[in-house]
Amino acid sequence: MDNEHCDLLIIGGGIHGVGVAQAAAAAGYRALVLEQGELASGTSSRSSKLIHGGLRYLEYGQFSLVRECLRERALLLKNAPRLVRLRPFFIPIYADSTRSRWLVWAGLTLYSLLGGAGRDTRFRRLPRREWAALDGLKTAGLRAVFQYQDAQTDDAALTRAVMASAQTLGARIKTQATFVAASRLENGQEECWRIRYRQHEQEHTCTATVMVNAAGPWVNEVLARIAPAASTVDVELVQGTHLVLDGRLDRGIYYLQSPRDRRPVFVIPWQLTGEPEGSAILLGTTETRYTGNPAEVHPLPAEQEYLLETYRHYFSSSPRVRDTFAGLRVLPVGKGQAASQYAARQRETVLHTDCPDSPRLLTIYGGKLTAYRATAEKVMAMMQNSLPDRVRIADTRTLTLGALRY
Repeated sequence: MDNEHCDLLIIGGGIHGVGVAQAAAAAGYRALVLEQGELASGTSSRSSKLIHGGLRYLEYGQFSLVRECLRERALLLKNAPRLVRLRPFFIPIYADSTRSRWLVWAGLTLYSLLGGAGRDTRFRRLPRREWAALDGLKTAGLRAVFQYQDAQTDDAALTRAVMASAQTLGARIKTQATFVAASRLENGQEECWRIRYRQHEQEHTCTATVMVNAAGPWVNEVLARIAPAASTVDVELVQGTHLVLDGRLDRGIYYLQSPRDRRPVFVIPWQLTGEPEGSAILLGTTETRYTGNPAEVHPLPAEQEYLLETYRHYFSSSPRVRDTFAGLRVLPVGKGQAASQYAARQRETVLHTDCPDSPRLLTIYGGKLTAYRATAEKVMAMMQNSLPDRVRIADTRTLTLGALRY
């Protein structure tokens, strides 16, 4: 319906957009999501499929981010047991590894402490007699293997489940609905947004008290269509490519280092649609600067060779590539940071508003799949002064998610 009014208009149907819709609906607000394609059709279906604290972020002092992600991981394991499951992770240490066994042990100890030192955060050093059972991992030069736990999900299925939860609370979503423009107007004695969007070749309008821009790699493009003009954050788009390989992994997930540049690469058991669990291997990811149209991102031959080189360095087999996909990460550029310093770049989500005290527009820059719920609750807290009073009907910390299996 044209000219309908909602409390929150959310642009983008990825994990952060639907997370905000769930948090808003749980707080009693009328929320509407506009998604230009289908639900979870962008980066939220092209990640490494991991729900984790981010072990490597400890090396750069991002302790609060790791603690938050581990806390959110625990909630997802509890509230979405069929969508999020613990998996064993293995870190092999070789003679030429850049991180010694003692450094890895120290990192895993801190990781466990930040996660509450509970059963789900325990780790161990594998005895040598177990190395031969590690899915064909090469043992020449192997000095130690550590095993810890993190979780795995189907990112697209999780996004759909969060939106389904939001819908049961009253939120709505319109897919194939492209945001066209927005402008401020007087609605009685209060200001609100007048939004134009196009769906099925027809233009529609609606109004909203506040807007949340969760458009992922399109966030600054969305801001350019809003009047009055909104300030932006400088960002880089970083492409991450994954390969789907023939084969299976029976023991778990392998956390490896690329022999070329020492970046982390994950080797993950994966299930293809219509096939048995563990019917394929997911290999990723890369970090390649991207400057084109976000809709046209695709795996590059050099990225494919980079990933296969890493796989062959650690495993003796050379499986066939069955599929490839690429997604984009939005990384805010901090002062004094070199454009290529992706590993050391802060990964905390940036929540950028048009007004610090009573924001009417909030843009989500970056963000972690694992921490989507915490991010959504921060968004709602920041927008509280601009929204009408409503009666809370649910708590996102306890909402169960879907019976879908992946």
